[in-house]
Amino acid sequence: MDNKDAFIKHIKDGNTFKGDYITLGSAMLNGETMTNAYVNVPLKTMNRHGLIAGATGTGKTKTLQVLAENLSEKGVPVLLMDIKGDLSGLAKPSPGHPKIDERHEKIGLPFDPKSFPVEILTLSEQDGVRLRATISEFGPVLISRILDVTETQAGIISVIFKYCDDHKLPLLDLKDFKKILQYATGDGKKEFQEAYGRISTASTGAILRKIIEIEQQGGDLFFGETSFDTQDLLRIDENGRGYINIIRLTDIQDRPKLFSTFMLSLLAEIYSTFPEQGDSGRPELVMFIDEAHLIFNEASGALLNQIESIVKLIRSKGVGLYFVTQNPTDVPEEVLGQLGLKVQHALRAFTAKDRKAIKLTAENYPDTDYYDTAEVLTSLGIGEALVSALNEKGKPTPLAATMMRAPMSRMDILSASELSRLLAQSELTKKYNQEIDRESAYEMLNKKIKQAEAEEAKQKAEEEKEALKRAESKKRSNTTKRKSTRQNPIVKVLSSPTVIRSVLGILTKMLK
Repeated sequence: MDNKDAFIKHIKDGNTFKGDYITLGSAMLNGETMTNAYVNVPLKTMNRHGLIAGATGTGKTKTLQVLAENLSEKGVPVLLMDIKGDLSGLAKPSPGHPKIDERHEKIGLPFDPKSFPVEILTLSEQDGVRLRATISEFGPVLISRILDVTETQAGIISVIFKYCDDHKLPLLDLKDFKKILQYATGDGKKEFQEAYGRISTASTGAILRKIIEIEQQGGDLFFGETSFDTQDLLRIDENGRGYINIIRLTDIQDRPKLFSTFMLSLLAEIYSTFPEQGDSGRPELVMFIDEAHLIFNEASGALLNQIESIVKLIRSKGVGLYFVTQNPTDVPEEVLGQLGLKVQHALRAFTAKDRKAIKLTAENYPDTDYYDTAEVLTSLGIGEALVSALNEKGKPTPLAATMMRAPMSRMDILSASELSRLLAQSELTKKYNQEIDRESAYEMLNKKIKQAEAEEAKQKAEEEKEALKRAESKKRSNTTKRKSTRQNPIVKVLSSPTVIRSVLGILTKMLK
């Protein structure tokens, strides 16, 4: 058996599975595509997470598109973070192209253009199904980690949540949160101190500044009602295909704090609400996080720890996370070690730092007798990648330089009119795009403060009225006293001792 035949057998043996699987393309050796030497990924291990990496323009987005399409066809719902704005074309079939036909002829796979069920979601004011969550749903621990506060400040946030629970004050949006913080050291200072202890104005001021930072990045649009139900990510269409949910994030690239906040809240919500999956043989949901460095570069230490914990635990819920980024070093080692599928597109060695990164990247892949991995990484063409997955027993499949198949859907965005029609047909738009601002902590505290002010003003008026009455009464009493001690001048003269003695003397003489 020559080297080529041995290689084909090596690939086929390592990519043959009993259960369902996704075909990514055909293996390559020395630049030649081995027709029918398919590189497959078992559906069973798609909840073991993955990485799609490579330099700009090497085909990462198309690989993401291919995976999303094939998962949808297998009845698995997908969630895509579309930061570059180039994934909406999944809703329309590919128009085809001679180069696509040529590629698929080399791979040995038919090319079948298709559209897929797509839902467009948004975090901002862009068109799409609005994604929101309430402050209460985040809870004090998650809010503290997102705001990256001190231990003392985290304790104050816990007290704030406790107060709102005790007094049935809904914490829905950022204005609710800011209002209760101001109340704790303002009008409600005495109430808080008596029930929960003294709260520092300096600490609440620091927390408020952190909230304003989130607010300035668009958090006021994200926090509020109607809260998005993560079960709506699991919809299947009438043909048994999973919905591909695309979150439009093109306008928040310069607001990484909001992106990190959203991602962590979504992962936490999924983990807390999805049931344990067990060994079902297929994932419940697969999420692709494009431009993943935006999460990790801007995340605080506490936030990173939370993300790492969720990545480790969430696969038990049947959820797979796939990070799409330029270089594997963009992903923390603790997370990278959890990723079962690795699709590595070409890297460019322009500098000594680049060459060092390539060497480190090569060490993340299984050893092979057929490639110099570091060399292959710099020689891959567009739409080619090194692939290593996990087989059904959780062991790495043979490393294969792969000619990747082309997406079946459009490799371009929807036009404005196409997008409008898609949104008009959406059931979720009707469910989540209605503005709701029900009475919550902000309004209730304002009402409480006004009532307290009104009662205080009434009490003050009553006290002033009482004081006036007392003053009037005292004045009348003094006036009466003065009147009672003042004698009539005639009476005064007649009652004087001299007059009395004179009268008595006259009466005595008359009697004699």
